Amino acid sequence: AWKGATERTNNFRPDESLPNGWFRAVTSDYTDSGFDRGHLCPSDDRDGSFEDNNATFLMTNIVPQAPNHNRELWADLEAYCRKVAEAGNELYIVAGVYGTGGSGSNGGRTKTLAKGKITVPESLWKVVVILPTGSNDISRINESTRVIAINVPNKQSVEGTKWGEYRLSVDDLEDLTGYD
Repeated sequence: AWKGATERTNNFRPDESLPNGWFRAVTSDYTDSGFDRGHLCPSDDRDGSFEDNNATFLMTNIVPQAPNHNRELWADLEAYCRKVAEAGNELYIVAGVYGTGGSGSNGGRTKTLAKGKITVPESLWKVVVILPTGSNDISRINESTRVIAINVPNKQSVEGTKWGEYRLSVDDLEDLTGYD
């Protein structure tokens, strides 16, 4: 339902809906950092309208992501998910970050950007629940429902690896993150 043909807006900007006094990340916080402005919800997953695509460029949807991680492995998983959706499925996707300290293109381990205001995650994770298109989705989830869970180190060194190498069980991801 979110897919379409709207062009990528590339309108990275602070999220003005944050309460007054809260830190608002800006795109220049990433300049020369060695990290991409990585989308948690991908732009290409929200191209059904200009407004939906534009919303993916709010900096509250962006995390510091090692370029090889973002442009290769993570992009491959996003493309795979879109193929699964195009094949007549609907996907429920939850993505997030874990820990502190990643390794971008500048080398070494970086813990924060923007004078400590933006945490560089140690890893990025994603859970994808795949259901054939239909209704009453929650009632259709059972032990045979396909679920993909991954946790990928936020490092340049993931270059040349595949997202499937970072699979883990949802239970293991819950244990790691503390989320249920």
